[in-house]
Amino acid sequence: MQAEAIMTAPVIGIEPSASITDAAGLMLSRRISGLPVIRSDGTLVGIVSEGDFLRRGELGTERKRSRWLEFLVSPGRAADEYVRANGRRVEEVMTADVVTVPPGAPLTEIVELMMRHHVKRIPVVDGGKVVGIVTRSDLLRGLLSVLPGPAPATADDEQIRQNILAELAMRKWAGKDMINVAVDKGVVELNGAVFDERERQAAIVAAENVSGVRAVKDSLFCAAPLSVILVS
Repeated sequence: MQAEAIMTAPVIGIEPSASITDAAGLMLSRRISGLPVIRSDGTLVGIVSEGDFLRRGELGTERKRSRWLEFLVSPGRAADEYVRANGRRVEEVMTADVVTVPPGAPLTEIVELMMRHHVKRIPVVDGGKVVGIVTRSDLLRGLLSVLPGPAPATADDEQIRQNILAELAMRKWAGKDMINVAVDKGVVELNGAVFDERERQAAIVAAENVSGVRAVKDSLFCAAPLSVILVS
């Protein structure tokens, strides 16, 4: 799946010269936490978000340091912090260094960028113009669209069992022949040993994701690595 399949378009944006009052009001009225800052010709110049309004002089939340720490701050940084805490226009408080993607960017790339840069939204740019935006909510809607529906009323138990075993065989955390699988009318029972409680949950999830599974019964036991004697 690519960005263009899940992005929000058209984009709700704001011009750089707009007041922060307008930006805050727009975010509240549209129930969004951030806005692309876009010139009249459609080019992106920044992002303004709720985080840009946290350190404000009006709220008394501007950054404060002890005298000796303040001495170590460069004049340029101090000036930048002053502007962000007291600026009246969007262009004065926005984040100018914006991570963007093209419409054809895969979702794997988008998620990686969000995690690496600690951002919640990424504008989609095509030909220098903003054509959409991908937010965490868009990813959630994309996930919802591909999640499997309810299991079919009837399914072949042995095929379900084989599919679960095949999934477990591909996973490093599932020790070879350590987890046994039984299926009766779509209800799966997992037996055997795991050496970490996290492996138990992973095995349950692996079974739940196989088509036709109606429920999973956990009969696994967790043992210390040296407490289980393997008999060939």
